[in-house]
Amino acid sequence: MPIDVSAALSAAPTVREASWTERDVLLYHLGLGAGVNALDPAELGWVYEKGLKVLPTFAMVAGQGVSAGTLKPAGMNMPGIDIDLRKILHAGQALTLHAPIPASGSATISSRVADVWDKGKAAVIVLEQSAADADGNPLWTTAMQIWARGEGDFGGDAGPDVAAAAPERAADKVLVSPTSTQQALVYRLSGDLNPLHADPTFAKMAGFDQPILHGLASYGVVCKAVVDGVLDGDPTRVQNFSVRFAGSLYPGETIETSVWRDGDTLTLLATCPERDGQPVLTHATMEIRS
Repeated sequence: MPIDVSAALSAAPTVREASWTERDVLLYHLGLGAGVNALDPAELGWVYEKGLKVLPTFAMVAGQGVSAGTLKPAGMNMPGIDIDLRKILHAGQALTLHAPIPASGSATISSRVADVWDKGKAAVIVLEQSAADADGNPLWTTAMQIWARGEGDFGGDAGPDVAAAAPERAADKVLVSPTSTQQALVYRLSGDLNPLHADPTFAKMAGFDQPILHGLASYGVVCKAVVDGVLDGDPTRVQNFSVRFAGSLYPGETIETSVWRDGDTLTLLATCPERDGQPVLTHATMEIRS
């Protein structure tokens, strides 16, 4: 069986050492479309090592990029889980920041399967990761939801229902983020070499007209848009950022992010205007520091 739920949940955490340099951060930001206006001092702060800022979503790729040596194709190599890449999609992502991420550094990252939910036609695998610095101080915690088509109906728990509808009032701000046609090809150099994002033949086999942009790239693009457009360019104000991936985005399309603010909580909705406002990220919230 591709998923052995008992084996996946009972397995000991996998621990690895990760390190990164300014070069990894620069490449990650470029993969999100930063630096298009390289003469803008605010934009330059993301793509120039002098005074380099680090988006909190860099946590999703830390230790996986060019400084890690040979890049390896993405896979589901976890105890109790053996799934064809063509059957999986990134369903949701949550990130909690415990401290600012340095532009270069190292961390011990512990990974475990925290849950497996039965959605009938699919299974959702919840992969939790926690990172700590050399002194054991926590840096970040993430929870990734992976949608595995055809792996459900095993009699398990369906998981929690999360209702996070956008407010009925007009958004407080709307942020527009164009993407480039080569953006997925740049973003994948930060560690995710799933051919779904580069190989047209593979993408068609997976049911898409062409390669799609990584869900985590959209996640980072929206985070950057909010930091730039709402948080005065200060990435350290992001405390938590949680989303569900509602639809694919083709490189070259635009992400339009509506923002509603209620104190230190932002509710977000990201859509694609080229496709009549089709949702890209939903159930999206960001907790911020004042």
